[in-house]
Amino acid sequence: MISKEQFDKEIDIIITNAIREDVGDGDHSSLACIPYSAMGKAKLLVKDEGIIAGVEFAKEVFSYVDKDMVVETLIEDGSPVTYGDIVFYVEGASQSILKAERLVLNAMQRMSAIATKTKQFVDLLEGTGTKILDTRKTTPGIRALEKWAVKIGGGENHRFALYDMIMLKDNHIDFSGGITNAINKTKHYLNDTNRDLKIIVEARNLEEIKEILSVGGVYRILIDNFNYEDTRTAVQLIGDQCLTESSGGINEKTLRKYAECGVDYISSGALTHSVYNKDLSLKAVE
Repeated sequence: MISKEQFDKEIDIIITNAIREDVGDGDHSSLACIPYSAMGKAKLLVKDEGIIAGVEFAKEVFSYVDKDMVVETLIEDGSPVTYGDIVFYVEGASQSILKAERLVLNAMQRMSAIATKTKQFVDLLEGTGTKILDTRKTTPGIRALEKWAVKIGGGENHRFALYDMIMLKDNHIDFSGGITNAINKTKHYLNDTNRDLKIIVEARNLEEIKEILSVGGVYRILIDNFNYEDTRTAVQLIGDQCLTESSGGINEKTLRKYAECGVDYISSGALTHSVYNKDLSLKAVE
């Protein structure tokens, strides 16, 4: 996984680029009708229900736009919210509040939806010992926000990107001439480049599970698109030789059944690619 320093850098890039995209050479709507010296106060109003996420990100946005803005937090990230709740108040220059408004709302609406869905999955897994993972199926440019939201919802992050973990999937295996070649070449590559990266290998059937185990040196096996019976068999074959991960169209109805097969992790792209933004508003306080 990436370091906190790398993650913080990603967040800084997101904020800088989003403000550049949205503000350009100025918020002319505000500049045209609101005095530079005008001060104001606004509240983050919930018009939905679920898990709130993005409060800490919002603070970073407000600080980036105007370090003199003050945020009073009433509800923390990861807390359940319902219609009518006020998450925070922000006070400062009215122009600054309006400049930050859209980025704060876009991010928090998306992050809250992801955190809410993740929490639903986490609750469904309660008592099984299986943990839910996200994937790289994220919105380009804001992956750090979406993976942050998964953590807020109680899930765990898979690799952040292509550079922080080796994951040999079906195309890698086929292009390199098979599982044994793919794993052995990967080990040589890591040795030659002096890199310490964990290796995950995808298996499409039980025979591939056996081949992966015979080569060895793998951190986790991705048991992809297996049925329940074959998943249980795969888990028994693997034992404690490495960790196990199920994936492939697993949803709310099938999640717990796969967990009960004994896998360590279940990964789901749906946490980030199939959510509907929560309804939040930033409203001026008179």
